[in-house]
Amino acid sequence: MTWKETCAMNEKVQMIGDLLKGEHTISEIVEHYRVSRKTVYKWISRYETGGVEALQEGSRAPYSHPNATAPKIVSKIIWTKLRHGSWGPKKVICLLKRQYPEERWPAVSTAQNILRKEGLVKPRKARRHTPVYNHPFQQCTQPNDSWSIDYKGQFRTLDGRLCYPLTVSDNYSRYLLKCQGLRHPSYEATQPHLERAFREYGLPRAVRSDNGSPFASTGLGGLSRLGVWLVRLQVMPERIMPSHPEQNGRHERMHRTLKEAVCQPPRSGLTQQQKAFDRFCQEYNEKRPHEALGMKTPASVYHPSRRNYPLRPEPVEYNSWLKVRRVLPSGGIKWRNNYFYVSQALAGEPIGLKQITDTDWEVWFSFLLLGILDENKGKVLPMSPV
Repeated sequence: MTWKETCAMNEKVQMIGDLLKGEHTISEIVEHYRVSRKTVYKWISRYETGGVEALQEGSRAPYSHPNATAPKIVSKIIWTKLRHGSWGPKKVICLLKRQYPEERWPAVSTAQNILRKEGLVKPRKARRHTPVYNHPFQQCTQPNDSWSIDYKGQFRTLDGRLCYPLTVSDNYSRYLLKCQGLRHPSYEATQPHLERAFREYGLPRAVRSDNGSPFASTGLGGLSRLGVWLVRLQVMPERIMPSHPEQNGRHERMHRTLKEAVCQPPRSGLTQQQKAFDRFCQEYNEKRPHEALGMKTPASVYHPSRRNYPLRPEPVEYNSWLKVRRVLPSGGIKWRNNYFYVSQALAGEPIGLKQITDTDWEVWFSFLLLGILDENKGKVLPMSPV
């Protein structure tokens, strides 16, 4: 037996047809179609007025709404937007409130909906943010427990070219390990100078930075190419919370002293500016007493690390209970016939997978836990903030 398909419109047409035949009374129609007499008379009246087309369901939307924005208000919002094309709804409403204070203007969200309906609002691309660092900071009880690295705000030397001062300091002794003026704050410019600091002073246990490039990325665990290099050297790449420079307060305070001493006014060019940086480092480390050190100088407290910079970093290895996969050039791995994106910064590196449930796996790079591979969701999820 096959089911007979029907719909409300078909039923109404059939009902009107049965009535037109004159073979059934209204009571019989009501009983057969299981509707009220009022409904039958309503559809008869509509049929007599407009024919079969009148049996279609009409819109149930009200003809008017007491909270709808008045047409003249809508027109003024649109007109103002057209006159100031780069303005958003917030600025449009602010201007209209100043020009017509007697009017009752809608909320910014309503103005945005009006402009979007007219095609006057361009959707913004969703910005990817650097994942929050979710590991505890390295305890700082002696030199080389923790270093800080940052780019002090760029400025122009007198020749008109930008200078980006790369600074590296020891968080325990406040010793300024590096102050190098560079043209660009890139990985290619940063890594060689940090490597020189490692060769001269040895390896710290952790290097703390902010969340900007080249220290962090929007990839898994916030790892950048510089962070991957640090992990391979067994150095923890720490990151402060966004908008919390006080977590790197010692380094930020040094930046203020540096700015006052050698950046205002700037020198004629990068060469002369670097000479000023070098003189500042010598005075800051060897002559300037520091209150947090009991008025000692940083040079009298600091000593190089016993962890020497290796000629060649040891390959990343994992315990036997971890499944190892090498990250493809595209930044992902093949796992159980599926592709999972991990991080472009880890391309070519081996990662370890540790099973925690039937479908969930911890993702490790060396000693660093990066996230959770969720087979059900088909992606690698970042770690939740602590």
